[in-house]
Amino acid sequence: MGRFSVRALGFFVLCLVVEVPTEQSSYAAKPNVLFLICDDLNCDLACYGHPLVKSPNIDRLARRGVRFENAYCQYPLCGPSRASFMTGLYPDQTLIHNNAIYLREHLPNVQSMSQMFREHEYFATRIGKIYHYGVPRHIGTSGHDDPDSWNYTINPRGRDKDEEHKVFTLVPGQYGGTLSWLAAEGTDLEQTDGIAGSEAIELLEQYAADSRQFFLAVGLYRPHTPYVAPKKYFDMYPREKLVVPTIPEGYRETLPAPAWKSINRKKDQINLPDDLARQAIQAYYASITFADAQLGRILDALDKTGLADNTIVLFTSDHGYHMGEHGHWQKTTLFENAARVPLIIAGPGAEAIGKTATTPAEMVDFYPTLAELCDLEAPKFLSGVSLAPALVDPNAMPRDSALTQYANGYSIRTPEYRYTEWGEAGAEGSELYDRRADPAELVNLANQPEHAATVKQLSALLQKRIATARQAPKGVKQIP
Repeated sequence: MGRFSVRALGFFVLCLVVEVPTEQSSYAAKPNVLFLICDDLNCDLACYGHPLVKSPNIDRLARRGVRFENAYCQYPLCGPSRASFMTGLYPDQTLIHNNAIYLREHLPNVQSMSQMFREHEYFATRIGKIYHYGVPRHIGTSGHDDPDSWNYTINPRGRDKDEEHKVFTLVPGQYGGTLSWLAAEGTDLEQTDGIAGSEAIELLEQYAADSRQFFLAVGLYRPHTPYVAPKKYFDMYPREKLVVPTIPEGYRETLPAPAWKSINRKKDQINLPDDLARQAIQAYYASITFADAQLGRILDALDKTGLADNTIVLFTSDHGYHMGEHGHWQKTTLFENAARVPLIIAGPGAEAIGKTATTPAEMVDFYPTLAELCDLEAPKFLSGVSLAPALVDPNAMPRDSALTQYANGYSIRTPEYRYTEWGEAGAEGSELYDRRADPAELVNLANQPEHAATVKQLSALLQKRIATARQAPKGVKQIP
């Protein structure tokens, strides 16, 4: 059955099983939510100061909302991160530290973020990837989705999935876990994310027509590997203008063994030849700009339908990403590159329009923030805090630090420092980076005597944060 007929059938079923109210719901005055997320997107965006990457639509969203300068994931890997922000719980609470795990395997009675909106008469829809998917293997399927989170789901599948055989990859037959890319023939609308954009536009038009209260989550697959985008986006980034990051001589000796292991876990991606590295960076940037174009189509529809004034838009990624920094490619480290995410919130409640919030922020904060902005009572088990104060006053500090973990390491980010411990209580080593003097995090100060007091202070804070992040969530059953 073709894509059109599946879409039409799906919406026909939707209309049969969901009664459209003839009168405005008691929740009609509450804002709608449009949750937009890219896959494997770091902060290589113009509105975050990148000198080359073109992201005009994300940039305009930042101009009409509040951009968070210091937002961080809780785990730099798709599955654990997505389970974390969708439940407002840390990975040590969800018990999900790997991909390919269904949420209810470990938390059978948890109320997810979109599920909370369902309980308050919102119509919750997922388009594309919100929970974990194997990419590109699961494109067009439900992946490791959580059915309880949604009223309705759409699984787009486009030309990028059908043309996997054309993709260049460092390891033949492997795409999602290794560097791979394709400058594709055809148009945006033939790609999976282009189809997702079209589906979102249709739903926004329908929701505007029937005054339905909605929580619409649109998960784009790009710029996740394989980096696939129409050729015109590749042409925007001439390779000779790209910069391949380098590391200083003797860098390895400054890191604890687990940290070095985290940046050298993919042996086929170490010491890439310069031309190959430039091709990878070009493809990644092209995929970002392609994804940005699809987001722009969705935001245009939000404006055209008249929904923008009463819709909260939250844009983010599931974690950050390395493009050669620290000699590493992709994710799964505890450096800023993999931990930091873009975060923009616009719409009702975002009063500091066009401003930048400086508070540390975590992805577990999405759930309580959206609940507060929509005047809904959030579950008691949530570990996040509401970022709503920073949407009014960009100098407000709902948090003093942000916590990220990977493998047996935990890292804390304060406004001045990044401090990381590997092994229980730092038994396998630690790292301290002065973010003001060393934003690239290449000079480990942890073992220098003059920084002993700072290490002691940050270690105490980190251990306190870890203890809190390990507390069993109240009322939520955990299955190890």
